[in-house]
Amino acid sequence: MLERCQNAQERWGGVHQLIDRWLQERQELVSAYQALSLEPTLTPITDPKRLEHLCDLLVDYVSAGHFEIYEQLMNEARAFDDQRGLDFAETLYPRLQALTDQALNFNDRCDNGECHDPARLMVELKQLGQLLSERFELEDCLIEVLHNSHQQLMLTGGVANPQQPVF
Repeated sequence: MLERCQNAQERWGGVHQLIDRWLQERQELVSAYQALSLEPTLTPITDPKRLEHLCDLLVDYVSAGHFEIYEQLMNEARAFDDQRGLDFAETLYPRLQALTDQALNFNDRCDNGECHDPARLMVELKQLGQLLSERFELEDCLIEVLHNSHQQLMLTGGVANPQQPVF
C-alpha cells in the first residue's frame, strides 16, 4: 500500500500544491497505519497515542478529500467543460462517501474504546486497510480523469479560459 502511495506521489507530484499536500498526508496516514498494523497486539497497550494519531490523520485525510480536493477537481472539470469527467466523478462519489463513512465509523469506535482490545483492533485495522486501499485507488482515478487529462489541454493550449486559473 505504501509503495502505491509513493508511486502516486511520483506520478502527480508537482502538479499542484493542494494535491501534493494531500498525497503527503496520505503517505503519513499509511505510515501510521502500518506502524499499528505490524504490532496490533502490543501498540494500544504500550502506546495508545499511536492509535489516536492514526485516527487524527484519518479524519484529516478524509475531510481534506471531501471538502477540498474533490471540490477542486470538480471545479477544474467544470472549467474545462469536461462532462465525461463530471459524469465519471458522479459515479465514484457514492462509493467514496460510503468509504468516508466507514473511516469515520472506525474513528468513532476507537473514540468509544471499542478498538483497545488487541483482538478487536486486529480486525478493525484489517478492515481499515482494505477500505483505505480501495479509497486510494478511486482517488487516483479521480486525479487521473479530472486533473491529469486537463493538464494535457493546458500544455497544448486547449484551456477553456486561459485568463482564469483552473486550480
